[in-house]
Amino acid sequence: MPERGCQDAQDTRGHISTTADAKAPGAAATAAVRRTSLLVTLVLGGLTALPPLSMDMYLPALPEVTDALRSPAATVQLTLTACLAGMALGQLVVGPMSDKWGRRRPLLIGMIVYVLATAVCAFAPNVELLIGFRLLQGLAGAAGIVIARAVVRDLYDGVEMARFFSTLMLISGVAPVVAPLIGGQVLRLTDWRGVFAVLTVIGVLLTAVVWKWLHETLPADRRHSGGVGEALRTMGGLLRDRVFTGYMLAGGLAFAALFAYISASPFVVQEIYGASPQTFSLLFGLNSVGLVVVGQINGKLLVGRVSLDKALGFGLAVITLAATALLLMTSGVFGEVGLAPIAAGLFVLMSAMGLAMPNTNAQALMRTPNAAGSASALLGTSSFLVGAVASPLVGIAGEATAVPMAVVQLASAVAALLCFLLLCRPWQRKRESPAAAAGASGDPARQK
Repeated sequence: MPERGCQDAQDTRGHISTTADAKAPGAAATAAVRRTSLLVTLVLGGLTALPPLSMDMYLPALPEVTDALRSPAATVQLTLTACLAGMALGQLVVGPMSDKWGRRRPLLIGMIVYVLATAVCAFAPNVELLIGFRLLQGLAGAAGIVIARAVVRDLYDGVEMARFFSTLMLISGVAPVVAPLIGGQVLRLTDWRGVFAVLTVIGVLLTAVVWKWLHETLPADRRHSGGVGEALRTMGGLLRDRVFTGYMLAGGLAFAALFAYISASPFVVQEIYGASPQTFSLLFGLNSVGLVVVGQINGKLLVGRVSLDKALGFGLAVITLAATALLLMTSGVFGEVGLAPIAAGLFVLMSAMGLAMPNTNAQALMRTPNAAGSASALLGTSSFLVGAVASPLVGIAGEATAVPMAVVQLASAVAALLCFLLLCRPWQRKRESPAAAAGASGDPARQK
């Protein structure tokens, strides 16, 4: 079957699935949620924006935390690693929980714990306690990430789901733009502890919004009744699906290149190239705008006209080229370069994430309609764990060189491209029908 025909069939399958669901018990609530799609988009965008808010508002304060808590930069960077690792591990727990008990209850519990952990971070007297509660903050904040993706899978399918993920990037992409700017302005008025105070208020507001407006999207008849054993078997089946695993690894490794930039850029831009916290915040925001704009081009112009695999492959190739250019510049191949060329390379790398991130999620979740929570957990966990490994590596040579950042970015980009080509094998799957894809997936419900 031609590639476009395969995508049309996927889209048609999404409409058939929607019609069938409308006749199923509990589908009335799902249909009601879909009718309020703008409100759902805003709520889910807020949930997916929580991780970049939690990390990016804090970025301009990293040098100040280093001085205030009298800790080396590598140790302070562990506060980022701890939050990221918590978000990774928390998804493995919350994802299967949401498949068993529904989306709403685990989400609300996670949000309440997030607010409490963030408030404690604001009063941490030493870096060890800060690292510990950043870990708890990440564990609790994982609920928003994994359940937002699962809700999208509950409500949409096929090309429609890919478009929705791109739309989510418009909402959640505002967070990386605004967060460093807010963080920089908070530092004008108070110290780094004020950043966590602001995050606590944001957490309280988002919890209230979820409580009032996000209704249950997983009907009782579609929930899994098993315990830990069934959850592990479901995840094992997903991982045995070569194509799902390929998309999962490609997305996770692309995220590692992104997080290498997130964790290293405060020191690279401010310490090596002498920019102020406000200049750093503006550059970081500009890069995030690039990601959002490309994400919207993907959702509004490319999806439905160009196959998701072609858009994804092009995005991964651009990320690899940008990382190569950054390594050449930071290692001195072109002589001593200033901030402008480095900023341009980072802008291209960040913008290309707008093609990689929504399309890996959509392609992977298309294969798992009846295990969306577990699939979302695996997608998120792989991304955050790889990112957590990348974070300390970028500072391994100290604060005087940007070469480790570029090396980590290039290695991650090349590995992501290889996983996409060798495991997903898009040129073979042009002839694969949606039914065959569903049968090959690790979704136990589909295989029965």
